[in-house]
Amino acid sequence: MSKLESTVTFTGQCPAPINATDRVQLAHGGGGKLTQQLIEGLFLPHLSNSALDQQSDGAILDIGGQKLVFSTDSYVVNPLFFPGGDIGSLSVSGTVNDLAMMGATPKYLSLGLIIEEGFPLPDLDTIVASIALEAKKAGVQVVTGDTKVVDKGHGDGLYINTAGIGLIEHDQTITPAQIAPGDKIILSGDIGRHGMCILSQREGLDFSSELASDVASVHEPVLGLIATGITLHCMRDLTRGGLATSLLELAEASALSFALNSDDISVSNDVRAIGELLGIDPLYVANEGRFVIIAPPEQEQSILNILTRYDVTQGALTIGEVGVPKPGEEGLVSVTNAYGVSRALSMLTGEQLPRIC
Repeated sequence: MSKLESTVTFTGQCPAPINATDRVQLAHGGGGKLTQQLIEGLFLPHLSNSALDQQSDGAILDIGGQKLVFSTDSYVVNPLFFPGGDIGSLSVSGTVNDLAMMGATPKYLSLGLIIEEGFPLPDLDTIVASIALEAKKAGVQVVTGDTKVVDKGHGDGLYINTAGIGLIEHDQTITPAQIAPGDKIILSGDIGRHGMCILSQREGLDFSSELASDVASVHEPVLGLIATGITLHCMRDLTRGGLATSLLELAEASALSFALNSDDISVSNDVRAIGELLGIDPLYVANEGRFVIIAPPEQEQSILNILTRYDVTQGALTIGEVGVPKPGEEGLVSVTNAYGVSRALSMLTGEQLPRIC
């Protein structure tokens, strides 16, 4: 295991709000309970429609007989540059991955930049070059955009928004409603690297082996699976809130229960070390190049065989199974360790790691 080479003072914040207020808090952007409360209690009552109410990674739209997926995301990561990527590559891969999770072939992106006055032009050039490179790798074009500049001290450097359009070129329906008892839960690789990488950069955690983000576009293995005709019931990328939050959302949406085996969930030594040092559970840490597939059991081995052909999914493993819940336990996600001890996962109220995407 890597060892810390310097004394570190962790300047964390209280992960959960102490008192309810009428103000937006960091935890409202964390992907946990308060995010869901904001969506269901404020946004949906005003904006509800059949596409938005699905609350998926993107909206499935039928335009002129062609099914497409439309998705958007904003990126406020701090720091802007980190081992394994930067805000530019993150802004492309994040939206490409949202489209891929809906089974769409990514085609087009919009690019919105909010730049703080005084931001170094060489840094901006590096970030835009990173956007161009990641878009080329993903096979998407940036076809429209916008730039705004805000007063110095009011923008924290740079914020980026990308929206994406992808085409559904198959007959499958890949949504939480398709999840069924007996389905296998397959994880595409090790977890927690992006969130822990960002945290280590912020807090000056110096490891002998450098921890790099897992930021990457995952459309190639996803489209490779779809092209073979393999049935996929549902997919979800593991961003804010990590593996635990994503599976809790899917279990609740399907009204089923998920049983996980902790020994099959891969966590690197560096991620585990930081988690133990700071009391952070890797199951709740954000990833930017990892996703889960929920599929019929007869498809399990074929899926794993195909995923091993791609670098980004080399570490794919089956980590659990979907079950029929007992009355009152709909949406339960449990994890069992090597000693047979199980614990139920719960949705975080607060924000463990703000500004990680």
